[in-house]
Amino acid sequence: MWETIELRELRVFLALAEELHFARTADRLGLTQSRVSQTLRDLERKLGGQLLYRTSRSVSLTPFGERFRAEAGDAYSSLTQVLRDGANPVRSLQLGTFEPCSAGPHLTAIVDAFEGEHRCEVHVHEIVHGSDPLARLRRGEVDVLAIRLPLDAPDIVIGPTLSVEPRVLAVAANHPLAERDDVSIEAVADYLVSECAGVPKTIMDAFVPMTTPNGRQLQRIDRSPVKPYELVALVARGKIVHPTVPSFATYYGEPGVVYVPITDLPSLQSALVWMRQPSNPLVVSFEQVARSVLARPPTAAARHPAR
Repeated sequence: MWETIELRELRVFLALAEELHFARTADRLGLTQSRVSQTLRDLERKLGGQLLYRTSRSVSLTPFGERFRAEAGDAYSSLTQVLRDGANPVRSLQLGTFEPCSAGPHLTAIVDAFEGEHRCEVHVHEIVHGSDPLARLRRGEVDVLAIRLPLDAPDIVIGPTLSVEPRVLAVAANHPLAERDDVSIEAVADYLVSECAGVPKTIMDAFVPMTTPNGRQLQRIDRSPVKPYELVALVARGKIVHPTVPSFATYYGEPGVVYVPITDLPSLQSALVWMRQPSNPLVVSFEQVARSVLARPPTAAARHPAR
């Protein structure tokens, strides 16, 4: 029955194979969990084999599922690109942002300038925590990605810098550190911190280092939050402290959280990145426009706040 397999069934399976979580897959695709489960069962029936092991606690790929994902993934990306190009005669570029803070203050100005110069559309996609942003880039779902640095990915080009921010510590307003003028990362080691699910390891290690300069290990909570607002809620309740950047407060503001400068962590950067061999020729032009906009005097760029 393989002849009756539909593109939407492949899309659901490939997303589920990446997330290994039915709820996150449903949220990512805008479906119900029951629809995701039914679609998977339909695909397995048509293929005549089990793609995933699933229990109430875990989801994992079967050997057949691993093989099918490897073989079907590239074919799906190629086919969707062909269909996208055929259905949309207007040239377009897919721009991903991995959490809003990474976009920096000038991304809207870059998009506006690019669309004006090249008469094409830029579609902006927010890539939520819990999914691998680099996988979306490698599959061709986005052409360019705004993301924090550093990255350890030889197949990806790191382009112009979008932002450079100092480090701050998010703490509850009634936390012992809240009244300080500044803190050291050594003091952070006395409290619980959190990982952020789905964030590439090099970025996570820069955000929340494993150890302090003196060798003290930062204590992680057992269960990491998936969404930023879940993390903010833990901070506001005093469950954790969170090393971050000032713009985090702009996008995820919470009245019960204050931000204290960290004196001994280096600034964090974000940048535009893309595949070393991009499938969309507009990527080169987008880079050129981005560098031009970012080279403007600060007063000029400031008239275009980030979306």
